[in-house]
Amino acid sequence: MRVAIIGAHGKVAQQLMRVLYDLGDDFVGIVRNDEHADDVYRLGGEGVLLDIESADASALAGAIAGCDAVVFAAGAGAGSGIERKRTVDYGGSVTSQEAAAQAGIRRFVQVSAWGVDAPVEGDDPVWAAYVEAKRDADAALRASGLDWTILRPGGLTTEDGTGLVTLGDSVPRGSIAREDVARLIAVVLHEPGSIGRQWEVVAGDTPLEDAVRAPVASA
Repeated sequence: MRVAIIGAHGKVAQQLMRVLYDLGDDFVGIVRNDEHADDVYRLGGEGVLLDIESADASALAGAIAGCDAVVFAAGAGAGSGIERKRTVDYGGSVTSQEAAAQAGIRRFVQVSAWGVDAPVEGDDPVWAAYVEAKRDADAALRASGLDWTILRPGGLTTEDGTGLVTLGDSVPRGSIAREDVARLIAVVLHEPGSIGRQWEVVAGDTPLEDAVRAPVASA
């Protein structure tokens, strides 16, 4: 499989590239500058310079042409303001969806966030903008006509992955290692039964592959 990774310099994406390399999959990492592209090459992939905030869908489609799947793992990140939550977390996703369609790539996996369909708690406008951007990006993907999977991890940690998760349509609040999120992305990419599924996921007691297969088998 050849996978286009949008936001390839992010921490989850960096873990994903290592996982894909070990699986023997090829990947194209979309990044914003030369230094980040070098990181993709060091991990065994092809780095492409393109800013998803300013590029149009046709430019991105050209960059990802020939791939079998797209993983949207971009985010404005900590310290960014309300505007960039909208332009990256939402706008970047919508542009990537349009680019995938133009490039003839049907498979699309999106990394979202736990609980974004619930009412926003607190009075932090930046947090509200983040939640709304993720929620709206997920809604756009569900309506896109692509073969989508949406993963909504809990709080992301830098701990080593365990390979054990709790996964479902709705799961209790919790955290999960970025390494395990990356492994989960790789599992769903290779599991056609995950198409059209939206799952929350946190650390748990079930092996990743079993966690994905259980709801697929019961669907």
